[in-house]
Amino acid sequence: MDAILRMIFNRLIGLVMSRGIDHLARGGRDPSQMSREERQQYRAAKQNGRRARQAASIARRFLK
Repeated sequence: MDAILRMIFNRLIGLVMSRGIDHLARGGRDPSQMSREERQQYRAAKQNGRRARQAASIARRFLK
């Protein structure tokens, strides 16, 4: 039972982290209301966030 709860909790934390990074990357604005340059910055920030999550995941594997 503990393993199932831990799995659900970790999944929820991952979802919240992804949405939070996305929200910060777009500065709280809707992408349809952004200029072309702002959308490019949003995409770059989103990709950097994805890379940071991947790096953290790899680091956790090595530090176990």
